[in-house]
Amino acid sequence: MKKYFKIFLYLAITGLIAIVSVNYYVKSSTKTRIYYSVKKFPKNDVGIIFGAGINGNQPSKYLKDRLDAGILLYKMKRINKILLSGDNGRDEYDELTVMKNYCYEHGVDTTKIFIDYAGFDTYSTMYRAKHIFKIKRATLISQKYHLNRAIYIGNKLGIKSVGFSANKGEYLGYNYVCFREYGSIFKSFFDVLRNREPKFLGGEININGESNYSKEDKR
Repeated sequence: MKKYFKIFLYLAITGLIAIVSVNYYVKSSTKTRIYYSVKKFPKNDVGIIFGAGINGNQPSKYLKDRLDAGILLYKMKRINKILLSGDNGRDEYDELTVMKNYCYEHGVDTTKIFIDYAGFDTYSTMYRAKHIFKIKRATLISQKYHLNRAIYIGNKLGIKSVGFSANKGEYLGYNYVCFREYGSIFKSFFDVLRNREPKFLGGEININGESNYSKEDKR
């Protein structure tokens, strides 16, 4: 029994070292690409906003702040187009309709809004941004805890990426999502290594072409 305990302890310590090492590498290689102010923020054609939960037909605090940050960058002409990526896998839970309606209601031209209907996780969003939307450069808009991973994935997949922090005030469960991010970064590191292909791809929607925003979707 003692022998097995030692093996378990060794594996646990090795795994912990691996997780910490990967996180240090990802964060140190991306931290200079995160911006916290519109001042001196580099211009990009496309801003990508990641889904982050809804409450009925309203965005969560996390998502609202991401949308507000993206709309600010659009209005300040730091980005020209917005790609919304989230989960609309169920009728009763449709992040993307909430997201696109919010952007429209806050002054974003619908011809400048593109929709990724299968952005079920960050890796899928960035993979689809590269292969479906043909994006080469992007501004990634999310809370600080999430941006290192998103930027790392984007750059490794061939999208030159910078991040804009949407942090504004306090968030419910923020310490938990920061802790959980250690595991998410570790997983994403191996997703990139094995070039994981998302479950859903579909036809090409060139970001330089016509928007796939539809006013006929449910509101």
